[in-house]
Amino acid sequence: WFKKVNGKDRSERFLNNLYKTGNVVITRQTAKLTPGAAKKMYKAVSDANYRVSDPYDLKVGKREVPWVYTFIDPFYVDVVGGALASFTRNRRYEINMPSYLRKIILSPKTDAEKEIVANLPADILAAASQRKKYPLDPEKTIVHYYKKDDWQAWAYPMVYAVMDDIMVMEKLKLADMAALDGAISNIRIFKIGNLEHKIAPTKAAASKLASILGNNVGGGTMDLVWGPDIELIESKTNVHQFLGEGKYTPHLNAIYAGLGIPPTLTGTYGAAGTTNNFISLKTLTQRLEYGRDVLTEFWNKEMTIVQQAMGFKEPAMLEFDRMDLSNEESEKALLVQLADRNLISEELLQTRFDMNPDMERYRIDKETKEREKGKMSDKAGPFHNPQSEENLKKIALQTGLATPSEVGLELKPKKEGEKTVIEMKPSPSSKKAGDVPTSLPKADPGRPTNSPDTTPVRKQKTFKPRQGAGLTIWAVNAQEQISKIINPVMLEYYDKKTLRSLSSIQSQEIEDIKTQVLFKLEPFCTIDNDLVIEKISENVKSSIMTSYSVWLRELALDLGRELNVDDRNQAKASYYANLKGE
Repeated sequence: WFKKVNGKDRSERFLNNLYKTGNVVITRQTAKLTPGAAKKMYKAVSDANYRVSDPYDLKVGKREVPWVYTFIDPFYVDVVGGALASFTRNRRYEINMPSYLRKIILSPKTDAEKEIVANLPADILAAASQRKKYPLDPEKTIVHYYKKDDWQAWAYPMVYAVMDDIMVMEKLKLADMAALDGAISNIRIFKIGNLEHKIAPTKAAASKLASILGNNVGGGTMDLVWGPDIELIESKTNVHQFLGEGKYTPHLNAIYAGLGIPPTLTGTYGAAGTTNNFISLKTLTQRLEYGRDVLTEFWNKEMTIVQQAMGFKEPAMLEFDRMDLSNEESEKALLVQLADRNLISEELLQTRFDMNPDMERYRIDKETKEREKGKMSDKAGPFHNPQSEENLKKIALQTGLATPSEVGLELKPKKEGEKTVIEMKPSPSSKKAGDVPTSLPKADPGRPTNSPDTTPVRKQKTFKPRQGAGLTIWAVNAQEQISKIINPVMLEYYDKKTLRSLSSIQSQEIEDIKTQVLFKLEPFCTIDNDLVIEKISENVKSSIMTSYSVWLRELALDLGRELNVDDRNQAKASYYANLKGE
């Protein structure tokens, strides 16, 4: 139905008249569908469901749908009652027939005019003969306005604010055309003879001068050899100085500002422009969006009439090719992100990119089948790995789950004396004293969980604030020195280059070793490599590490967040100060 009524063209004409005149007057002509045509429409939405109440108080006949929309020049349309129509809800309109049209209706001359007049309704013929206004059918007349106030009979168009500047621009153009015609009107006067010296012009001299000027082609310099009885006078005009763009600048800037386009966006007439300043076009964009809202209201009403005439359950829905009139690039980037998050359908995304979803679905299925048959290479990209099988083989070799021959890798024999990295690593039995252990030393499990302490009451610690602050500062610096000594050794042991390449388990093991070393150190001692290696081999009480872990978790709960690296270092220094504060 939308294609039959030429909806796209009618939408363009609707907005054109709305912005140009501010008032859109439309007459609707309906058509009675045959049962066969109605059946074709039912195929799209199944059979008729039920009729709904008419929200527009229109009398809609069964299978009677809008078919032709005709726009009428609002210049010839008057509101019945004039200013009194502001107090009524249902306005009525009538056409004030122009004199030339009334003359054609009353006395047609050509056969074509006679045929058209013969098919005109009787009301139009009567209005033309009686010199009366022709009333428009209120049920088939649609009027929309551009931001009309209630007390106005008609609305002002969008260009009303800049109409004075537009008229001045037209006058300036006419003045430029007149000045351009006079800019090249130079006159040269040749005087033969001189009355003051009593040299009378002769007919032969005049004929000779006319011959010389007539033979000149008009280009280059003309050499004229004459006696003392000739004088040349040349007249010039300064009208060309009126030509120029300076006089247009203030009016053009006023027009741009009135339409909502700032002069800085145009890049001309003394203003530096930019191509991404969409915020500056917000006023113009909002005006265009308002026109789109009025158009949506018009089509929703018409599609509701079609729904009632055909008995459909729901009216058709109106969608625009571009829902947003702002930055198209950012809009499309946002649509792609919404499609990645499954918030919109792929069909909608393809439609917004001016693609046919059915054709794209067919092409995707075709390419998928060709890839499965091996006729087409695998897709490559950030979301598609074309070498998935090779990556799986690589992981199997790195983790030791497969041998080189199992993944199809044929190795050449090694040369004499060559060793692999695994063969070069020392075995656990060959490690000397002082080497970093492969795992943390097993400590005394300590007191069982939730069991009371059977030892006598311990002596309460006496903690001095100044001494505690000094221990905390020393513990923070001690952690840095311990890390400088242990980190390189552990990286070499794990065969890693940086701390970032360590796994979470390996990082936690290193952190536990450094924590144990710190808790074994005496306050304010001198830290060096030998001392750290010595403390690594010593066992620390498991109760200390257990209580430290519990204390650290409670601290995180009190803060309501996870502790970062700096927080853990500060907390460890504070715990060390409390532990060694006696």
